[in-house]
Amino acid sequence: MSRRARAVLGTACGTHFVHDGFSDILYVLFPVWAREFGLSFAQVGLLRTLYSGGMAAFQIPAGLLAERWGEARLLAAGTAATALGFVAAGFAGGYAALLGCLLAAGLGSGVQHPLSSSLVSKAYEDGRRRVALGTYNFSGDLGKVVVPAAVAFAVPWLGWRGAVESFAAVGMATAGLVLLALTSLEVGYAPLAEDRAERRPGSDWGIRDVRGFQALSVIHVIDNSTRTGFLTFLPFLLIAKGSSVQAVGFALMLVFAGGAAGKFACGVLAERLGVIRTVIITEAATGAGILLLLGLSLGPSLALLPVLGIALNGTSSVLYGTVADLVTSDRRGRSYAVFYTVGIGASALSPSVYGVVSDWGGVPLALAMVGSLVFVTLPLTFLLRRPLAATPA
Repeated sequence: MSRRARAVLGTACGTHFVHDGFSDILYVLFPVWAREFGLSFAQVGLLRTLYSGGMAAFQIPAGLLAERWGEARLLAAGTAATALGFVAAGFAGGYAALLGCLLAAGLGSGVQHPLSSSLVSKAYEDGRRRVALGTYNFSGDLGKVVVPAAVAFAVPWLGWRGAVESFAAVGMATAGLVLLALTSLEVGYAPLAEDRAERRPGSDWGIRDVRGFQALSVIHVIDNSTRTGFLTFLPFLLIAKGSSVQAVGFALMLVFAGGAAGKFACGVLAERLGVIRTVIITEAATGAGILLLLGLSLGPSLALLPVLGIALNGTSSVLYGTVADLVTSDRRGRSYAVFYTVGIGASALSPSVYGVVSDWGGVPLALAMVGSLVFVTLPLTFLLRRPLAATPA
């Protein structure tokens, strides 16, 4: 059973690596597309909005469909759809076509978070679930480190179309491997009718503690929206400081490498200091780091990015690990879908908002707003005290 659980976790981690790679190569491509298609900052923000909006729109439907069809086929189909969306983007001849391709790719990627999280949670139902989910989240950060850097270095040799299509081929291969692996493990398929009949009434969305879940979700919304807004316009800030496109890929790698380390570091902090203290530390460090970055030259900015990445991504690891403590196991796919939907929905909206601000007052003003908004999460953490204290270990 342990080997089977590890195999499920490995499959989920590989899928997460690829999907987060697709999501975050956009940060490398935004300056390239802005130059090629003559885009404003608001138009760049809309690209991110449609991709993340597609992801958000399909989270809950994916969770509901998985209860009837199982996770395996949906996860493979969604991965293939995301890859095909990026293949189509390589043929896009204008801004409107690019928008449509990213929307389609985002819809496909909407299956990944709720279904993979549900698979891992089920595989580790009897122990070490938080560690398994932390490993799963870490795999996504590895994708964020490796894939954008690889695409950034490939662009001068292959052009952005060739670089994107090469990774899309990896995505198509991943879709086939996911279906093969889950089929051989006999997991990720719809439960039998008698198993569905045993589900408890009144647990339609799987949220055991509504107050705790709401507080956690609001923090998640602010954390996600500020992180996506920061990452969308960080490349433009660095280019204004004298960075090249290749150096932007390296800078993003520094941020995500710090973020990967932050997943583990903040997990340890949460065990020792508790969820609330850890979130306060990471959010305060994120806000202060973003505001400090605005006044630094390129060299010191690059040196700060790994440290900022630890705080920037560390909060999400703590939040994701806490979701399972506040929901029931029989509707976990749905509850994860709700949680991811509100967070990714915020990620979808924020780039467009900050894009308009950047066009009006410049990128530094937009990022100053991003850094300031992070501090709003600090008083919200106190709303979690009672729900977490009442949650059984």
